[in-house]
Parts: sequence; C-alpha cells; structure tokens
Amino acid sequence: MAFDGTWKVDRNENYEKFMEKMGINMVKRKLASHDNLKLIITQEGNKFTVKESSTFRNTEIVFELGVTFNYSLADGTELTGAWSLEGNKLVGKFKRVDNGNELNAVREIIGGEMVQTYVYEGVEAKRIFKKE
Repeated sequence: MAFDGTWKVDRNENYEKFMEKMGINMVKRKLASHDNLKLIITQEGNKFTVKESSTFRNTEIVFELGVTFNYSLADGTELTGAWSLEGNKLVGKFKRVDNGNELNAVREIIGGEMVQTYVYEGVEAKRIFKKE
C-alpha cells in the first residue's frame, strides 16, 4: 500500500489556526508546530498500525478500516471515529468526545509526499510529510 513506510513531517499549512480553533492554548500551538512528528505506517489487509513519535509523545494506534475506535490527540482531546479507504485516500471521520464537534482528516499521497488534511469547524489545515 502506498501509505506504508516512515513519514517525517516537512511543513504545515494553516496548522496554527486549526489548533486555535480546536481550543489549544498558544504555548502548546507553538510547540506543536515544531513537534518533529514521525509516522511509521504499516498495512495488513484492512488493519493499519500507525506508530507516532514526536517531541511530545510516542504512541501506537491500531485500527481497522470502517471500525470505530477511540483516540487521544497529543493535547489530550479525546476523539471517537473511524478511517475508511476512498479510492487512494484514507478518510477519517471523528467526533470530539467533549463537545460532539466533527473533526475530519484525509491522508493521501501527492507527488511522493503524504498530505494529511484536517478540517474542524470550517478551518482547514495540512501537514505534509516526506518519506524517510
């Protein structure tokens, strides 16, 4: 699968505004903008394993396409939702546990880079990763 491999964040687009809309305080936003996030993604059939390592934490997420699971963001925000595969895109539809608001995410490979797009309350941000 195209997503398999080690991906290191290269740059962000509108990420600080997105985090502000999510209610993340300024200090955490500044730190998160430079978190050196690395994702190691492996896929076996419908099962994905994503190992995240950053300045803030190291964690492993295992999920199956179409199966709802719980996830905590680095700032502690709790989400529930699922990923699905739509064509060549991984599409995540999540809801915040605290307020029920939707957080949507899309991962796609564009020009050899993995582009992760987030949308929350009308604010869109992107994190662009390069394969290591």
